[in-house]
Amino acid sequence: MGPLYTKLQQQLVDYLEVPNLSLFVNGHMALELAIEALELTGEVITTPYTFASTTHAVIRKGLTPVFCDIKPDDYTMDPEKIEALITDKTSAIIPVHVYGNLCDVEAIEAIAAKYGLKVLYDSAQAFGVRYKGVGVGNFGDAAMFSFHATKVFHSIEGGALAFLDACLEQKLHLLKNFGIAGEDQIECVGMNAKLDEFRSAMGICNLRHIKDEIQKRKVVYERYCEHLEGVLGLRLNVVQEHVEPNYAYFPVYIESDLFGCSRDKLHRLLRQHGIFVRKYFYPATNRLSCYHQTLMHGNTPVSDSVSHSILTLPMYADLPLEEVDRICDIVLSAKRAL
Repeated sequence: MGPLYTKLQQQLVDYLEVPNLSLFVNGHMALELAIEALELTGEVITTPYTFASTTHAVIRKGLTPVFCDIKPDDYTMDPEKIEALITDKTSAIIPVHVYGNLCDVEAIEAIAAKYGLKVLYDSAQAFGVRYKGVGVGNFGDAAMFSFHATKVFHSIEGGALAFLDACLEQKLHLLKNFGIAGEDQIECVGMNAKLDEFRSAMGICNLRHIKDEIQKRKVVYERYCEHLEGVLGLRLNVVQEHVEPNYAYFPVYIESDLFGCSRDKLHRLLRQHGIFVRKYFYPATNRLSCYHQTLMHGNTPVSDSVSHSILTLPMYADLPLEEVDRICDIVLSAKRAL
C-alpha cells in the first residue's frame, strides 16, 4: 500500500474516531473479507431489507443467511426477533444500518454477548453517523463502509472496514493482497482487494468537504420535509433520537390506501418527468430470483410490506432547491389527481 493509501487511512481513522481501519477496493470485498477474517461459520442472522451485496457476501463465503424481520419505523433489524432465530449453528449477527438509520446497537450487542456471537455491521449507508457522540464504526466487532460514488463520502469506488481487535489488521492485509507477507513469502490464499493510490487521492480530496456535504444534504432534506411532512399517506424518514445523521437518502413510505396512489404508479409518474427515483430496496433480498431455490426465506412480513411501499427521492448535496420543489409538486399532483 502506498503513501496516499496510508494518508487516507489515517484521516479516516481520525474522522470516524475508530481504533483500526483497513481500506478496500469496494465495500463488498470489505464485507466478504471481514466474514473471512472473523472466521464466521454456519449460519448468520441478517436482514433481507438491504442491497443485494450484503446477502451475496454471506452466500459467497459459504454461510447460510437466516433472515430477521425489520422494524417498521426505521427499517433496521428488529432485535426483538433475533433470539428466536439463534441455533447452535449461529456464529454471528450481520445487521444493516439502512438509509443512515442506525440499528438498535445496544440491544444487538446485549444479545451477541449473551450468546457469544460476533457482530459485523453493514454500515455502507452510515458514513459519518454518530450515536450518543460515538462514531458508528465503533459498534460490533467490525463495521463495513462503502465509498461508492453515490455515497455521502466517496473515493469514486472503494470501501473500508473499521474493527476493534488490532489482531485483525495483519489478517486483513494478507487477505486483500494475495496473501503476500514478504517478497518470497505468501502465507494464505488471498486476492487483490486493496484500495489503489488514485482512489485514495480522490478520497483525500473528498474528505475535506464532508462537513459541507452533509450540511448541504440537510438543507435538501429540510426542503423536502417542508413540502411533504404531514401529507396523508406519506411517511417520511425521521431523524432518530441521539443520532447525528448524514442525510444519505430521502425514503418515503407510501400508504397507497391513504395517499390514493400506489408506490409503483408514483414511481412511473416521476420517471416520466425525468426524475430518477428508486424502489430501494425492492425486492427484499430473501425474495430475489437468484436465491429462489437456495435460501431460507424467513418470516419477514414487515420487510415484505416496506419493500413494496418505499420510494427514495433524489438526494445529493448540490440538488437545487427549485428541483426539490418540482419533485414535490409532482408527488403532490398524484394525490390531487384522485
